[in-house]
Amino acid sequence: MQYQIIENTPIAPGVFLLDLAGDTSMVKAPGQFAQLQIPGFYLRRPISLCDWDENGMTLIYKTVGQGTDALSRMETGDTLDILNGLGNGYDVHDCGQRPLVIGGGVGVPPLYGLTKALLAAGKTPTVILGFNKAEEIFLMDSFEDLDVPVLLTTVNGSAGQKGFVTDALPDNYDSFFACGPLPMLKAVYKACPTAGQLSLEERMGCGFGACMGCTVQTRNGPKRVCKDGPVFRKEALAW
Repeated sequence: MQYQIIENTPIAPGVFLLDLAGDTSMVKAPGQFAQLQIPGFYLRRPISLCDWDENGMTLIYKTVGQGTDALSRMETGDTLDILNGLGNGYDVHDCGQRPLVIGGGVGVPPLYGLTKALLAAGKTPTVILGFNKAEEIFLMDSFEDLDVPVLLTTVNGSAGQKGFVTDALPDNYDSFFACGPLPMLKAVYKACPTAGQLSLEERMGCGFGACMGCTVQTRNGPKRVCKDGPVFRKEALAW
């Protein structure tokens, strides 16, 4: 399906906000992702949805290779072929009333749409955002505009609390949602005693379960991150 670029703007070093106009009727839950066909590259690039409405969607991505570098140079009015609404996403109903929403680095974007969905479901979330340093922070204002508590950590202490997201865990929560680099996810998994939902990231070929390239081992056997995930419940992970 074709989507038109409305905006493709840097918001932090190497991090871009991509606004797209197009059909989002296939998006059913926060935490789902899209597969972008970047002109000149064979394999599509998976990028989590940050936010969406009936007119289009917002993606936030980091330039980590030639494909995303080429994407960063596309302009307003250009079009992209995108497979949308992939993966299972987060379940905002089967969770506690006071969930933590925990994001690190480029794992932060899908948690914005998640937080909006939690509020719409009548939950009272607290958000914890973790970055390496102050210059890398993005979306902080957007989360604060949702009128939810937002706790900030940076590894070097240049903004917010010094340390990792696990250093900012409050006492009064009854479940958690997390997205970020694998070491962060494993640390959250061990530090949070409650039920939780964690979004995993793996290199993907097809993005819809055919190639088996993103398979991970769980307590219930091998599962495909693109089709069975990317969101897995805490009890399913053998960490």
